[in-house]
Amino acid sequence: MRFSNDFLDEIRDRVPISALIGSRVAWDRKKTNVSRGDYWACCPFHGEKSPSFHCEDRKGRYHCFGCGVSGDHFRFLTDLEGLSFPEAVERVADMAGVPMPKVDPRAAARAEERTGLLDVMEMATQFFQDQLQSANGAKARAYLRERGLSGRTIETFRLGYAPEGRNILKEYLAGKGVPKDQIEACGLVVHGPDIPVSYDRFRDRIMFPILSSRDKVIAFGGRAMSPDAPAKYLNSNETELFHKGQVLYNFSRARRALQGADGVATLIAVEGYMDVIALYQAGIENAVAPLGTALTENQLDLMWKVTAQPVLCFDGDGAGQRAAFRAVDLALPHLKPGKSVRFAMLPDGKDPDDLVKQDGRAPFDRVMAEARSLDDMVWAKEVGQGSFATPEQRAELEARLKQVVTVIADENVRRHYQQNVRDRLYAFFQTQGGQRAGRGNFERGGARSGGRGGGPQAASRAGAAVSDRLARSGLVNRQASQPTLRESVLALTIVNHPELLQEDYDEISVIDFDNRELQRLWPALLTAVAEAGSQLNREELSERLQAAGFADLVKALDQQIRNARLWTATTVAAFEDAREGYRQALSLHKRAKALRRQKAELERDMAEAVEAGDAERHDSAMAVLREVQTEIVRMENQEAIIDGFGVMSGRVKGPAYGHGN
Repeated sequence: MRFSNDFLDEIRDRVPISALIGSRVAWDRKKTNVSRGDYWACCPFHGEKSPSFHCEDRKGRYHCFGCGVSGDHFRFLTDLEGLSFPEAVERVADMAGVPMPKVDPRAAARAEERTGLLDVMEMATQFFQDQLQSANGAKARAYLRERGLSGRTIETFRLGYAPEGRNILKEYLAGKGVPKDQIEACGLVVHGPDIPVSYDRFRDRIMFPILSSRDKVIAFGGRAMSPDAPAKYLNSNETELFHKGQVLYNFSRARRALQGADGVATLIAVEGYMDVIALYQAGIENAVAPLGTALTENQLDLMWKVTAQPVLCFDGDGAGQRAAFRAVDLALPHLKPGKSVRFAMLPDGKDPDDLVKQDGRAPFDRVMAEARSLDDMVWAKEVGQGSFATPEQRAELEARLKQVVTVIADENVRRHYQQNVRDRLYAFFQTQGGQRAGRGNFERGGARSGGRGGGPQAASRAGAAVSDRLARSGLVNRQASQPTLRESVLALTIVNHPELLQEDYDEISVIDFDNRELQRLWPALLTAVAEAGSQLNREELSERLQAAGFADLVKALDQQIRNARLWTATTVAAFEDAREGYRQALSLHKRAKALRRQKAELERDMAEAVEAGDAERHDSAMAVLREVQTEIVRMENQEAIIDGFGVMSGRVKGPAYGHGN
C-alpha cells in the first residue's frame, strides 16, 4: 500500500521518537536531557557498555556513533524488529491514535493531481528565474542589488521576476502543454465566473517561491516593482497545495540549519521574505516568516515541532509591540512543560535587514541575546504605563493577570504562571507602596477555618517560639524605617568596597531590598558605578552618593553596623574579609526571601483548601508549612546570635571581625 507523505509526517509528528525507542532501551540518566528531547542509551543494534546511541525528538531521528546505524521511526522498527514497512507504519499509527488510511481511488487520484500541480509550479519557478536574468528583469535585478543581495543568495532562494504583461506566464505554460485547469488550480492566474478571460496573477513583481516542508514549490509571494501597485506584497491564493496559515517561509531550510546546530540555536520568526533572506546572507540561516499575516496557531505549532522555544522578532515601534502582544495571547493557551516562546524587540525604525546590512550579524545577535521570556511579556502587556497607586487599581491588575493565565491549558504550566504572577505582584506592589495583593483574602480564608488550624494564624502556631535573644535582635525587632542588619551589610559593604561589583555585578545589581531607603539608594549607587566605570574607588563613590542626597543614609548605616560590630562591612576590613562576609550575608538574604515566598504560598494554599473543603490539600500544605516555619525561625535565631556577637562570618579573626578580646 502506498502512503501519502502527509500521513507519514502526521504520525511521525504525533509520536516522539523517544517514546517509540524508549520501550526497547534504557535511557542513560547522566547524558539524557529530557527537557530538550535529547536522549542517549546503549545501542540496541550492537553490544556496548557505554551509551553511544542518540535520538532527538526535535529531529525525529536516531544515530549510533558506535555502529553508525541511523533512521526514523519506521526504519527503527523495520531494522530492529524485522517488520515490513506497512507494518511499521501501522505500529506508529496505533501509537499516534491515527486510523490507517483506507484504500481510496479518489485519494489516489488526488495525490496524482497534486503531483501534477507541483510539476506546474516548478515550471513557473523556472520561468520566473529566467525572466529575472533576461532584459525584462533588469529593473528587478537592480533593486535586488540595491538591497545588497548577492547572486548566490538570489540563486539559493530561487528569486525570479514576473513580467508586466497580462498573459505572459499563462501563454508560456499553455505552450508547454499545461492544461488550463491546472494553471488555474495552481493559483497562477486570476479566473472566475465573472472574469471572461483569465490573466496572470503576478505581474511586474519580484517573485519569492514558497516551499513546502519537503522542499517543493507550493506558492509564490510577489513584491511589486511599481510604487502605484495596489498591494506591495501579493501571495498566491489558497489552493490544493497551499494553505497560508499552515506554512512558514524558509521553514525547510531553517529546520535543516538547526539539525547541525548545538541545541542553543532556535527558530527565529521575522516579518517578511526580505528579512529572512538578509539574515541568511549574514550567516543566520534559522529564520522563518509568516506569509503576510499575523502568526497563526498552526504556524506556531510548526515551529514547536522543531524547537522548544522559538523567538518571535518584532519591530520596536508601537505596531510591533501590538503584534508582540497578539502573539502573547496566541501562545498562552498552548504552552507545555519546556515549550514556550521568547520575544526579541528590534530598535525603533529598524528591521533585521537594516541591522545586518552594514555591520553584519553582530547587532542582530545582540537583539537576540536580549530576547524576553513569555512571562516578561505577559507582565509588560498588563502593567504597561498604568497607574496602580490605589488599592482598587492594584486589585484590578491582580484580577486581570489572574484571568490572563487561566487560559493556559496545561495544569502544571498554569500553576507555575500563577505563582509567577503572585511573586511579581508582591514585588511590584512593594515598590509601589502597596500591600501584598490579595492578602486580605488569605486572612479571611484562615478566619473561616472554624478551628481547623488553617490560615496564617495556624502557620504562626506551627513554628517554634522566637527566643529572647532573637526578640531583642536588630535583625527582627527594628523600627519599620530601619533596614535589617543583613540588608545594611549588603548595602554598606558595596559602598565601602565597590570593587566587589566588578566580580559579581549581575547578582549584586539585582538585590531585592525590603527597606524603602535602600531601594532608593541602590539604583543611584549602580548609576554612579556605571558612569565611573572600572576607575571608581571608595572615595569617589561616597562623593557621588553625597551629591545625590544619600549622605545621611550612609552615615546611619555605618553607625548601625559599628554598633553591631560587624566590621567586615566597614572601611577597615580587608577586601578578602569584606568579600567573605558579603557573600555569606547575600546567601542568607536570598534564602530568607525564598522561605518567605514559600511560606506565603503555603498560607494561600491552605486558605484556598479551606474554602474548597479540601482537607487533604490543607493538611499537606500545613505539614510543609511547619517545616518552612521552623527553618525561618532557625535562620533568624542564627542571625540573632551573630548579631549578639557582632561576627558575620561566625568566627573571630581579630579586631576587624569581633570585639578584639
